Amino acid sequence: MAERIAKLLAVASMALLASLVSFGNLTDYGSNLQFVEHVLRMDTTFPGNANMYRAITSPMLQHLGYDVIIFLETVTALLCWAGVVAMWRALREENAVFARAKRWAIAGLTLGYLTWQVCFMTIGGEWFAMWQSQQWNGTESAFRFFMTFLVILIFVTRAESRP
Repeated sequence: MAERIAKLLAVASMALLASLVSFGNLTDYGSNLQFVEHVLRMDTTFPGNANMYRAITSPMLQHLGYDVIIFLETVTALLCWAGVVAMWRALREENAVFARAKRWAIAGLTLGYLTWQVCFMTIGGEWFAMWQSQQWNGTESAFRFFMTFLVILIFVTRAESRP
């Protein structure tokens, strides 16, 4: 039972994290929009950066990119919360029932991992050279987020011990 509760609480912690990130982006849209704009414009990367052809300067596309990120964060939160509820309901059930209840949590944790790894680390960090920016570099934060999602995903997908 302790292992199941630990898994449920770990998923709840990530649901809360994704919820707070999404809520913050929705209620203070402009603050993090600045971050996205600078990363996409690549205006704080190394001088003479040969990859500047990748920059996106269209405000419409910058908003679209930011909106996609917020959407992914929100869906991550909702899937993780659905996982928490399903796992709670199956807490005292057989292992097979509890394993099936984890599917929403697994989907949410996977989406969270992909959001921060693909959107921030791969696309932002590498494609738009965010790592070159002194002011608008979110690679360390992205790494912390996606590694936490990944570790909890691995923990949650482990089969439960036999009763």
